[in-house]
Amino acid sequence: MKSRRKFLSRLALAYPFGVLPFTAQANKLVKPYMIHQVFFWLNEGVEVAEFKEAARKLGSVKSIQEFRLGTPAPTKARDVIDSSYDVALNMVFDSIESQNEYQIDPIHLEFIEKHASKWREVKVYDFVLE
Repeated sequence: MKSRRKFLSRLALAYPFGVLPFTAQANKLVKPYMIHQVFFWLNEGVEVAEFKEAARKLGSVKSIQEFRLGTPAPTKARDVIDSSYDVALNMVFDSIESQNEYQIDPIHLEFIEKHASKWREVKVYDFVLE
């Protein structure tokens, strides 16, 4: 009985190490397909921190593979760099269909309804990965 318990406890400890490599490999099989970038220029008086907090909720939309939020990087100024925006979002989707699902997701639609009045301009850049 003691050796059976010892075996089962060792098996329980070893299980994650046996399964995790396969899980990681399976995740690599779903390759990112499309990038959706959104840049916001906020109205005067809008708190960037509050807007970022609201925008972070978009990351919970199920069709998004990866979600990032940021502000302009303090890189050296050059003619080709536009750092005039306030907040940027970067989303990765595994298909155009997934991105289409995001567009009609209630979380996305609620974000637009509640926060559209906070930006004076928004630009979107979509591209597919090769």
